[in-house]
Amino acid sequence: MLEILYQDDALIAVNKPAGLAVHRSKMVGNAEEFLIDRLREQIGDSVYLAHRLDRATSGVLLIARSKDIAAALGEQFMGRDVHKQYLAVVRGWPDPAEGLIDYPLPGSRETGPRREARTGFRRLATIEVPIELGRYPQQRYALVLAEPETGRFRQIRKHLAHVHHPVIGDCQHGRGDHNRLYKQYFGCHRMLLHAWRLRLTHPLSGAPLMIEAPLDTAYTALLERFGWPQPPYPDRCSAA
Repeated sequence: MLEILYQDDALIAVNKPAGLAVHRSKMVGNAEEFLIDRLREQIGDSVYLAHRLDRATSGVLLIARSKDIAAALGEQFMGRDVHKQYLAVVRGWPDPAEGLIDYPLPGSRETGPRREARTGFRRLATIEVPIELGRYPQQRYALVLAEPETGRFRQIRKHLAHVHHPVIGDCQHGRGDHNRLYKQYFGCHRMLLHAWRLRLTHPLSGAPLMIEAPLDTAYTALLERFGWPQPPYPDRCSAA
């Protein structure tokens, strides 16, 4: 059963589990089940995607209840009128603690043309764990709040990797040795990127709408183990 965060006659917001593909596509390979099908069966009605999340990412996903609402929500995303906040656990300690990553990115094909892409970030917490890896006797990790201003393909994952702070559990853009460390020592087998909060305008009423997705048990357990703060977090990155 999918966790429904918000529901009315126009739209539904669900808390997407990590590892569940949103819909059929070439990008998800041999997935056997899809969120859009599960939700359709759960509510017994037609539904339409308003935006997408990577298969490995968890968190807020908007679903429209009609094609017109999907188009209206799509216009908000395209117009950059939706404020998105993500939580990520990354390798290293970003320094400075706040900033803006402004680095053009290609689409789903790495050889495609690059387009403007900007992500604000804020370091929320840090830890140094006494585990030897490579030439370092201790490893540093940080909890980061990320706010993408644009919506490029895998933008947050690529941007954090670009500044040498890849997301833990990211198999495409991260560090395999650190991903394995988290599995071995912390029992964490998911990518630690979570779409935590969305702010948008309701497509029918015009009222402001804020939707927040709780962290799953694996993510919450890691925060507790590291002694890191639980949500809520700062309202936004000052650099974004």
